[in-house]
Amino acid sequence: MTGRIVTLVAVTISVLALVGCGGDYPTSTPVPSRSSETTEPRPAEATAMPTNRPPTATPPRAIATEAMMAPTGTPVPEAMYAEYSVDYREVAADLPAGQFSSGGTTTVNDEPYDLTFFQHYGVNPFIDTEDDHLSTFAMDVDTASYSVARRFVEDGNLPDPDSVRVEEFINYFEQGYEPPEDGAFAISLEGSPSRFGGDNHWMLRVGIQGKTIEADDRQDVTLIFAIDVSGSMDLENRLGLVKRSLRLLVDELRPADEVGIVVYGSNARVVLQPTDGGEKRVIMQAIDSLYASGSTYVEDGLRKAYEMAAEQVQAGRITRVLLLSDGVGNVGRTGADAILREIQPHVDKGVSLTTVGFGMGNFNDVLMERLANDGDGSYHYVDTLAEARRVFVDDLVGTLQDIARDAKIQLEFNPEVVRSYRLLGYENRDVADEDFRNDEVDAGEVGAGHSVTALYEMKLHDGVEGNLGTVYVRYEDPDTGVVSEVSRELLRSALHPDFQDATTTYQLSAVVAEYAELLRGSYWAREGSLSEVSSEAKRLRDMLSDDADVTEFAALAVQAEAIKARNDALDRR
Repeated sequence: MTGRIVTLVAVTISVLALVGCGGDYPTSTPVPSRSSETTEPRPAEATAMPTNRPPTATPPRAIATEAMMAPTGTPVPEAMYAEYSVDYREVAADLPAGQFSSGGTTTVNDEPYDLTFFQHYGVNPFIDTEDDHLSTFAMDVDTASYSVARRFVEDGNLPDPDSVRVEEFINYFEQGYEPPEDGAFAISLEGSPSRFGGDNHWMLRVGIQGKTIEADDRQDVTLIFAIDVSGSMDLENRLGLVKRSLRLLVDELRPADEVGIVVYGSNARVVLQPTDGGEKRVIMQAIDSLYASGSTYVEDGLRKAYEMAAEQVQAGRITRVLLLSDGVGNVGRTGADAILREIQPHVDKGVSLTTVGFGMGNFNDVLMERLANDGDGSYHYVDTLAEARRVFVDDLVGTLQDIARDAKIQLEFNPEVVRSYRLLGYENRDVADEDFRNDEVDAGEVGAGHSVTALYEMKLHDGVEGNLGTVYVRYEDPDTGVVSEVSRELLRSALHPDFQDATTTYQLSAVVAEYAELLRGSYWAREGSLSEVSSEAKRLRDMLSDDADVTEFAALAVQAEAIKARNDALDRR
């Protein structure tokens, strides 16, 4: 009996210690992660990856250039960077799987991070056109999944398979589609034999290009920042990267724009009432004054941010909440459904939401993606200042101003020509075929200048010519509320006879998709290899030498191949 009492006291003390740790861990018990050895398409399932908290580590091997933490867990002073910082890409190559990113020790279940939440939405199968000749899904312009995977690989680990969403990998890259001559969208179609599919497999790329809006012509915007300042945001200098990222954004604002700031830790509070965009010094002083502490009451933070935003809604003006967080809430209601019920009335009145993820030690991708999807916005993940520049400077107009709401795509295959088909990705964007023209059904939002790409693998009937199918795009104009629909047909004779006869961006899309399929353990890529992907990526890098994203992708593919080879060698020991 005495032993049981001692054990209970010890457990109680441990729990109290975790609760007081500044919001690093959620209050619920996470579910252990599944194995990444996927051999069959799986049903949707949420995953949490718990590992032990990293112990104290001795510099320099456990300290990264962008994640400077002293042995006590406090930020390393700037003056000490030269003494302790190392190139983590060099260090990671010498360490066993999972060691580097967890602070110098192998973590529980061989997972590379303390506590991350991803969700697997299944893998689309091949579908016979005799059973269903319609493929319908909501447009998606998110790119977070690719940035998250980059973070994993650059830290010396393969991504959690559940973190990989194929469409977000493909849509990260510039496709070079022709813009529309009128209306919001232009449709581009291209196909060839599938580079990575089986015999007699063909690939079809459906490209949707949105109209561009010049920076000087965008609408004025009211931005309400909802900034996570809980204790977990002090890890890896996350809040520091948030501040530097927002400086880039604030520099791009016009005097007619407005910025308000709500922060949340254990509770939410207003830091800055809506202030003219010309008052950049005032805005940045408010941002620079923030520090991290306390638990994570994300529900309260979003509630206050939306209340502030709702007071600013005006016709002809964009009103948007910008959530910057690691997404791991542990106070109040922490699930996406509960929080969305709280904010939905404001969304219905025109307040949209963009979510931007930071950090990885503990990170809730599930919450951040769901909030953006149902909050009529987009989801990004910022792992570097360069990525922040991409989102907040290079693509600012697209991030802020939508050109279409509830945008959907439907591909009607011709069963006489196409025997079966498979959509790569978009598993969590599925729309019922009969709801394509139901304008009450929520779908996707597309920003100015954004493109949307979808890849299909197809099996065709031998010797049959004719129309492969017709692509339809349906959307609502966000200013007028008018619903429009455009379409385009594709003939079998228009398919390229060889994969390398296709445009370089088409080839890139196929290679990036295969990379994603391999990383997520897709059943349909079971005979593929990262070696093939890296070889093709290097070939395309040489063909697209001016595209920095392609150059980076080729390097990531090589790194991923090396990491897998290392992991396989360790498994054979």
